[in-house]
Amino acid sequence: MILSYIFLFSILSFLCQNPNCFKPQTAQNMNPRSLFSIYQLYILICLFITPSTCQNVTATRIDVGVILDLDTYVGKMSKTCLEMAMDDFYSAHNDYTTRLVLHTRNATSDAVTAASAAIELLKSYQVKAILGPQQSRQADFIADIGNTTQVPIISFTATSPLLSHLETPYFIRMAQVDTSQLKAIAAIVKAAQWREIVPIYERSHYGSGIISYLADAMQGIGTRIPYRCGISPSATDDQILKELYNLMTMQTRVFIVHMLPSLAYRLFLKAKAVGMMSNGYAWIVTDGIASLLSSMDPNVINSMQGVIGVKTYPPQTRELDQFSKRWEQQFHKKYPGINHVQLNAFGLGAYDSIFALAMAVEKADIANSQFSKPAIQDKMTDLETLGVLESGQKLLQSVLKTKFTGLSGGVEFINGQLPISAFQVVNLVGNDAISIGHWTENGITEQLPASNENSMKEKNFMKKVVWPGKSGRIPKGWDIPVNEKKLRIGVPVKAGFSQFINVETDPQTKAPIITGYCKEVFEAVMKSLPYAVPYEYEPFETSEGSGESAGTYDDLVGNISTETERRRYDAVIGDITIRSNRAEFVDFTLPYTESGVSMIVPIKHENRKNAWIFLKPLKTELWITIGAFFVYTGIVIWVLEHRVNKEFRGPPSKQIGMILWFSFSTMVFAHKERVMSNLSRFVLIIWIFTVLVLSSSYTASLTSLLTVQQLQPTVTDIDTLIRNGECIGYQNDSFIPGLLKSIGVNESKLKVLTTLEDFHGNLSKGSNGGVSAIVDELPYLRLVLAKYCSKYKLVGPTYKTAGFGFAFPKGSPLVPDVSRAVLKVMESPEMDVITKAWFGDRDKCLEEDETTVASDSLPLDSFKGLFLIAALTSTSALFIFLINFFHENKHILASQETVKQKVAAVVKTFDEKKEDAHQAAKKEKCKEEEIEMTARGEIHLTPGETSFSHHEEGLFSPDEGLLSTEPGTPYHEYAVIGMNEDGQRKYHFHSNSDSSLYYKI
Repeated sequence: MILSYIFLFSILSFLCQNPNCFKPQTAQNMNPRSLFSIYQLYILICLFITPSTCQNVTATRIDVGVILDLDTYVGKMSKTCLEMAMDDFYSAHNDYTTRLVLHTRNATSDAVTAASAAIELLKSYQVKAILGPQQSRQADFIADIGNTTQVPIISFTATSPLLSHLETPYFIRMAQVDTSQLKAIAAIVKAAQWREIVPIYERSHYGSGIISYLADAMQGIGTRIPYRCGISPSATDDQILKELYNLMTMQTRVFIVHMLPSLAYRLFLKAKAVGMMSNGYAWIVTDGIASLLSSMDPNVINSMQGVIGVKTYPPQTRELDQFSKRWEQQFHKKYPGINHVQLNAFGLGAYDSIFALAMAVEKADIANSQFSKPAIQDKMTDLETLGVLESGQKLLQSVLKTKFTGLSGGVEFINGQLPISAFQVVNLVGNDAISIGHWTENGITEQLPASNENSMKEKNFMKKVVWPGKSGRIPKGWDIPVNEKKLRIGVPVKAGFSQFINVETDPQTKAPIITGYCKEVFEAVMKSLPYAVPYEYEPFETSEGSGESAGTYDDLVGNISTETERRRYDAVIGDITIRSNRAEFVDFTLPYTESGVSMIVPIKHENRKNAWIFLKPLKTELWITIGAFFVYTGIVIWVLEHRVNKEFRGPPSKQIGMILWFSFSTMVFAHKERVMSNLSRFVLIIWIFTVLVLSSSYTASLTSLLTVQQLQPTVTDIDTLIRNGECIGYQNDSFIPGLLKSIGVNESKLKVLTTLEDFHGNLSKGSNGGVSAIVDELPYLRLVLAKYCSKYKLVGPTYKTAGFGFAFPKGSPLVPDVSRAVLKVMESPEMDVITKAWFGDRDKCLEEDETTVASDSLPLDSFKGLFLIAALTSTSALFIFLINFFHENKHILASQETVKQKVAAVVKTFDEKKEDAHQAAKKEKCKEEEIEMTARGEIHLTPGETSFSHHEEGLFSPDEGLLSTEPGTPYHEYAVIGMNEDGQRKYHFHSNSDSSLYYKI
């Protein structure tokens, strides 16, 4: 074997005759004689030494272009992966009849250079496909070239969503599109409960493409984007600093950075310099930056401490681990000057691109495919002279149909790009990008594959993050801008109800002194926030220390609107009612007082020395209804019992008396009259229960009237005031007049009141120069009642309002946190302390007084259900009786008589006494015995008078006479009295015996 190598080397030396023949040479400077010699050597080795490894020596060359930015880390990494993929693929597929030949060009991070390289590759080598380019703006040019020439462009690093296979069919993305990571970023923002974020992006094809999609993702979780910061790729350091200083003047402290690494490095170095990588800030970087965190310059890493990144996460397999080790060795061998290296998804995409293209080329059978060139004309461009690849469409479809499992995971093209995969969330701490979770369509989990054991709650993974400034607490996401150190809190200036808010001026310092319930609640709320917020109060007055209000409450709220040219206040506190018209311009926190608008009126002492007080427990309509049901129930019972019960028969006066007596007697004692019908018993059960409920309610109400002191309002509802034309009072600078006018109150009957004393004085006067009622919000009315609880009462309906709240500018990030703090304070004992300090013990008075006072008499509405049941029961029983009655007497209805005669017959039949079941059964039994004896030739004659029918005319002869067994014994006189309906002779018998007699016929 050694001799064979020596022999071959001698032949090669003789052919080469050049001492530099075996030195590394490129394809450009290698002379033809050297190429010929090397080829001969390769042939000899295949023939004599290793023929089994040279089966593809006749494989067809398929030229493929590669365009990368070889002066960048990603370009070097991608080139290394492409070369290793070539070796790995054809080592495993040495039986392929085609072989890719790569022609690499350096785009030097320039779009024009990349486009020129693509045209040169098409013109010089007629490449059948192009791998790359590296940047999205380069791919935008080259994708159009690919469409024109029908040459597939496969990029594993161009991730901008502005590039689409649907628009440029020959563009194929072998990477995750930038929009696929937005759900993972949104999950982080949602978990941190940030209400605002600011994107910082590169103003280029790559950076701008994601912004509209990011806005949609943030809107989906309720997060606003108040500002978009775009930085040009060619921006100077001073321009970057200017943008950063501008961001520092805003409240938002959460930034999402999406730009190429070269610009991102400069951004973070400057952000570190101006103090924006300190406590309180939050930075999130996208895949293009996060994938390179471990390979950055140490100075850049130091400036990015605490940054969170989202990067593509390939499945962790043994093949990937082995390849990563081989790649690192190969990369260090080619680029020994680069120390910090790490293989990422872009390199794996390059590796899998070779596999996908090689398999597609083999399946498409394009070995003999050429470019169909157009006829040469004058002034044609190089692109126009290239022509169209004849098998381009065939190769494109073959690539799109390729499906396999590569190092980056499952490779399958959907609409010309890979489906969304998993993402890893990393946190840069020290020199390492530490994994804090993994995102899939199911959310963020600790490890993949996700399971019930490692699944994480929404906020758990955030606890592992080390934020800028080495803080372990989640940043609140906003801060007071550097040019505004304190929040300016507007306070209303008013004359009355100082318990809620009061503004005074210190006589010495002229500084405002703010006191009141609303101010105490606000300070308690701000103290309960998880962070400190400095603020200062500014009264809403005409001039400093004047003590005069500068306008209405609507004017005050308007001074914090974001739509004004210059905001006077950052927030407003006080007795500010949450109204819909105000909420159009500002955001309110949750209310901290009870809500509603009601009315107070003077009360009068009810006189219990009244001869007719026993009628007061029930309202008039209820008395009438009870009486009507007594009569109706009596009528129903009479109808049901009249034919079968002798107690309900007799003269009309007796029957009318029975109707009234029977039903009314059930209220006080059990009646002696028995009922015979089951229907009557059913009706009585329900009626007695109804009477029981009514009598119990009457007793309870009457007892209350006679034993409890009654403080009755002079008026129970506002409609009475409107009908009587009474005056109604309301508080100055309130929205109440609009509400009163909307329900029909005459404007001339409205009176403006200011202080608590005005309320009391005018109500005391009543209609004699004062007001009959005052309509206001419940907090003010409660204060009046707390001081004068024995004089006034809340009455009438309560109109819904939202209560008092704190107002902030529209979209203020403080609102959610302050609202949660309001709830926290309201649920704490501190709220009771504040309330008692300013309003006293209001509960003592309120326990004696219900919120809404109505009449003490029981209304009909309270018993509607009971009466409905009683009515249905009685009516149903009556209906069933009538059906049975008319069915039994249907021959009357079917007769040929007039309607008047039929009615008379029905009435007569109803008035007749109906035998009960026992009597009817006995008579029927006798009749059956007579028939039986007649059949035997005997006659059974009962005592007294009876009749008998027989079909034989000569049964007794003569037609009348005496029937006796022996002289002197009991006898029966008989006589023929006519014919029955069956045509039989009818005999009448009269007996002088007290016993039955049997006669032989």
